[in-house]
Amino acid sequence: MKKFSLPDNLKFLKNAKFSQRRFLFVMVGIAAVILITFFVIIPLFEKKREAEEEITLKKRDLLKYERFLQTRKAIEEDLSRTVNLYEEAQRKLLSGDTPQLGAANLQEIVKRLSEKNGIGIRSFRMLEPKEMNIYVRIPIHIDLNPVNSMLSLGQFMYDIEHYEKELLISEMDFLVFNPRMPNSIQGSLVISGLMNKTKTKEKGRQG
Repeated sequence: MKKFSLPDNLKFLKNAKFSQRRFLFVMVGIAAVILITFFVIIPLFEKKREAEEEITLKKRDLLKYERFLQTRKAIEEDLSRTVNLYEEAQRKLLSGDTPQLGAANLQEIVKRLSEKNGIGIRSFRMLEPKEMNIYVRIPIHIDLNPVNSMLSLGQFMYDIEHYEKELLISEMDFLVFNPRMPNSIQGSLVISGLMNKTKTKEKGRQG
Protein backbone atom coordinates (compact mmCIF):
# COMPACT_ATOMS: atom_id res chain seq x y z
CA MET A 1 0.00 0.00 0.00
CA LYS A 2 1.34 3.43 -0.94
CA LYS A 3 1.91 5.71 2.03
CA PHE A 4 0.17 9.05 1.89
CA SER A 5 2.22 12.16 2.52
CA LEU A 6 1.50 15.83 2.36
CA PRO A 7 2.79 17.74 -0.57
CA ASP A 8 5.87 19.78 0.09
CA ASN A 9 3.93 23.01 -0.08
CA LEU A 10 1.64 21.80 2.81
CA LYS A 11 4.31 20.34 5.14
CA PHE A 12 4.64 23.70 6.94
CA LEU A 13 1.14 23.13 8.34
CA LYS A 14 2.28 19.94 10.02
CA ASN A 15 5.41 21.66 11.35
CA ALA A 16 3.30 24.58 12.58
CA LYS A 17 0.96 22.31 14.50
CA PHE A 18 3.92 20.51 16.05
CA SER A 19 5.52 23.82 17.05
CA GLN A 20 2.26 25.00 18.57
CA ARG A 21 1.93 21.76 20.56
CA ARG A 22 5.49 22.00 21.75
CA PHE A 23 4.97 25.64 22.72
CA LEU A 24 1.79 24.66 24.52
CA PHE A 25 3.59 21.87 26.39
CA VAL A 26 6.37 24.28 27.32
CA MET A 27 3.86 26.85 28.60
CA VAL A 28 1.98 24.18 30.53
CA GLY A 29 5.29 22.97 31.99
CA ILE A 30 6.28 26.51 32.98
CA ALA A 31 2.87 27.09 34.51
CA ALA A 32 3.15 23.80 36.41
CA VAL A 33 6.60 24.76 37.68
CA ILE A 34 5.30 28.16 38.78
CA LEU A 35 2.30 26.61 40.50
CA ILE A 36 4.41 23.97 42.21
CA THR A 37 6.90 26.67 43.26
CA PHE A 38 4.25 28.98 44.72
CA PHE A 39 1.91 26.40 46.20
CA VAL A 40 4.30 23.59 47.20
CA ILE A 41 7.98 24.53 47.33
CA ILE A 42 7.64 28.04 48.83
CA PRO A 43 5.16 26.89 51.52
CA LEU A 44 7.46 23.98 52.33
CA PHE A 45 10.43 26.31 52.75
CA GLU A 46 8.28 28.67 54.80
CA LYS A 47 7.16 25.84 57.05
CA LYS A 48 10.74 24.66 57.36
CA ARG A 49 11.84 28.16 58.37
CA GLU A 50 8.99 28.41 60.88
CA ALA A 51 9.86 24.97 62.26
CA GLU A 52 13.53 25.97 62.64
CA GLU A 53 12.52 29.19 64.41
CA GLU A 54 10.19 27.25 66.69
CA ILE A 55 12.93 24.72 67.46
CA THR A 56 15.29 27.60 68.29
CA LEU A 57 12.69 29.14 70.59
CA LYS A 58 12.01 25.76 72.20
CA LYS A 59 15.73 25.25 72.80
CA ARG A 60 15.95 28.72 74.35
CA ASP A 61 12.94 28.00 76.57
CA LEU A 62 14.43 24.64 77.51
CA LEU A 63 17.71 26.31 78.55
CA LYS A 64 15.74 28.84 80.61
CA TYR A 65 13.78 26.02 82.22
CA GLU A 66 16.96 24.08 82.98
CA ARG A 67 18.51 27.20 84.57
CA PHE A 68 15.30 27.73 86.53
CA LEU A 69 15.37 24.12 87.78
CA GLN A 70 19.00 24.50 88.82
CA THR A 71 18.23 27.77 90.59
CA ARG A 72 15.12 26.29 92.16
CA LYS A 73 17.10 23.30 93.43
CA ALA A 74 19.68 25.61 95.00
CA ILE A 75 16.93 27.74 96.55
CA GLU A 76 15.17 24.65 97.92
CA GLU A 77 18.44 23.39 99.40
CA ASP A 78 19.10 26.79 101.02
CA LEU A 79 15.52 26.86 102.30
CA SER A 80 15.88 23.34 103.71
CA ARG A 81 19.10 24.31 105.49
CA THR A 82 17.42 27.46 106.84
CA VAL A 83 14.42 25.49 108.06
CA ASN A 84 16.70 22.95 109.75
CA LEU A 85 18.67 25.72 111.44
CA TYR A 86 15.45 27.40 112.54
CA GLU A 87 14.04 24.15 113.95
CA GLU A 88 17.32 23.47 115.73
CA ALA A 89 17.26 26.98 117.22
CA GLN A 90 13.65 26.47 118.33
CA ARG A 91 14.60 23.26 120.13
CA LYS A 92 17.16 25.22 122.15
CA LEU A 93 14.55 27.65 123.47
CA LEU A 94 12.72 27.34 126.76
CA SER A 95 9.18 26.04 126.50
CA GLY A 96 6.21 28.11 127.65
CA ASP A 97 4.06 30.96 126.37
CA THR A 98 4.92 33.49 129.08
CA PRO A 99 8.15 34.52 130.86
CA GLN A 100 6.78 32.97 134.06
CA LEU A 101 6.30 29.60 132.36
CA GLY A 102 9.73 29.91 130.76
CA ALA A 103 11.26 30.59 134.17
CA ALA A 104 9.44 27.56 135.61
CA ASN A 105 10.82 25.43 132.78
CA LEU A 106 14.34 26.76 133.46
CA GLN A 107 13.96 26.11 137.18
CA GLU A 108 12.96 22.50 136.51
CA ILE A 109 16.02 21.98 134.27
CA VAL A 110 18.40 23.44 136.86
CA LYS A 111 16.79 21.33 139.59
CA ARG A 112 17.35 18.11 137.60
CA LEU A 113 20.99 19.00 136.90
CA SER A 114 21.63 19.89 140.54
CA GLU A 115 20.18 16.58 141.72
CA LYS A 116 22.31 14.75 139.12
CA ASN A 117 25.49 16.34 140.56
CA GLY A 118 24.54 16.27 144.24
CA ILE A 119 24.21 20.04 144.53
CA GLY A 120 21.67 21.41 147.03
CA ILE A 121 19.71 24.51 146.06
CA ARG A 122 18.28 26.63 148.88
CA SER A 123 16.09 28.96 146.80
CA PHE A 124 15.03 30.01 143.31
CA ARG A 125 14.05 33.54 142.29
CA MET A 126 12.91 34.80 138.89
CA LEU A 127 14.58 38.02 137.72
CA GLU A 128 13.32 40.61 135.23
CA PRO A 129 13.10 39.22 131.65
CA LYS A 130 15.05 41.13 129.01
CA GLU A 131 14.19 41.43 125.30
CA MET A 132 17.01 40.53 122.89
CA ASN A 133 16.07 41.00 119.21
CA ILE A 134 13.65 38.16 118.45
CA TYR A 135 14.20 36.46 121.82
CA VAL A 136 13.48 37.14 125.47
CA ARG A 137 16.18 36.27 128.00
CA ILE A 138 14.73 34.62 131.11
CA PRO A 139 17.09 34.80 134.13
CA ILE A 140 16.69 33.08 137.47
CA HIS A 141 18.77 33.52 140.61
CA ILE A 142 19.63 30.43 142.68
CA ASP A 143 21.21 30.23 146.12
CA LEU A 144 23.28 27.11 146.74
CA ASN A 145 23.65 25.15 149.93
CA PRO A 146 27.26 24.65 151.04
CA VAL A 147 29.08 22.50 148.51
CA ASN A 148 31.80 20.15 149.68
CA SER A 149 33.06 19.07 146.26
CA MET A 150 34.61 21.45 143.75
CA LEU A 151 34.39 18.66 141.19
CA SER A 152 30.61 18.35 141.62
CA LEU A 153 30.16 22.12 141.43
CA GLY A 154 32.30 22.34 138.30
CA GLN A 155 30.38 19.48 136.66
CA PHE A 156 27.07 21.13 137.59
CA MET A 157 28.11 24.40 135.92
CA TYR A 158 29.45 22.50 132.90
CA ASP A 159 26.15 20.61 132.49
CA ILE A 160 24.22 23.88 132.59
CA GLU A 161 26.24 25.55 129.84
CA HIS A 162 26.30 22.42 127.67
CA TYR A 163 22.66 21.52 128.08
CA GLU A 164 20.47 20.85 125.03
CA LYS A 165 18.73 24.17 125.67
CA GLU A 166 20.58 27.46 125.18
CA LEU A 167 21.52 28.19 128.81
CA LEU A 168 24.08 30.60 130.18
CA ILE A 169 25.57 31.31 133.61
CA SER A 170 25.64 35.10 133.49
CA GLU A 171 26.65 35.76 137.12
CA MET A 172 28.24 33.82 139.97
CA ASP A 173 29.15 34.67 143.54
CA PHE A 174 30.95 32.14 145.77
CA LEU A 175 32.20 32.39 149.33
CA VAL A 176 34.62 30.13 151.23
CA PHE A 177 33.68 30.27 154.90
CA ASN A 178 36.69 28.38 156.28
CA PRO A 179 40.07 28.87 154.61
CA ARG A 180 41.17 25.61 156.20
CA MET A 181 38.38 23.87 154.30
CA PRO A 182 38.51 25.45 150.80
CA ASN A 183 36.27 22.76 149.40
CA SER A 184 33.34 24.00 151.51
CA ILE A 185 31.80 26.66 149.28
CA GLN A 186 28.52 28.51 149.40
CA GLY A 187 27.24 30.96 146.83
CA SER A 188 24.74 31.86 144.16
CA LEU A 189 24.34 31.76 140.36
CA VAL A 190 22.28 33.67 137.82
CA ILE A 191 21.29 31.29 135.03
CA SER A 192 19.59 32.52 131.85
CA GLY A 193 17.68 30.85 129.05
CA LEU A 194 16.02 32.14 125.89
CA MET A 195 12.37 32.18 124.83
CA ASN A 196 10.68 33.05 121.57
CA LYS A 197 9.70 36.73 121.71
CA THR A 198 6.77 36.26 119.31
CA LYS A 199 5.01 33.77 121.56
CA THR A 200 5.24 35.98 124.62
CA LYS A 201 3.86 38.99 122.68
CA GLU A 202 0.98 36.97 121.24
CA LYS A 203 0.13 35.67 124.71
CA GLY A 204 0.19 39.21 126.07
CA ARG A 205 -2.21 40.46 123.38
CA GLN A 206 -4.59 37.54 124.03
CA GLY A 207 -4.57 38.31 127.74
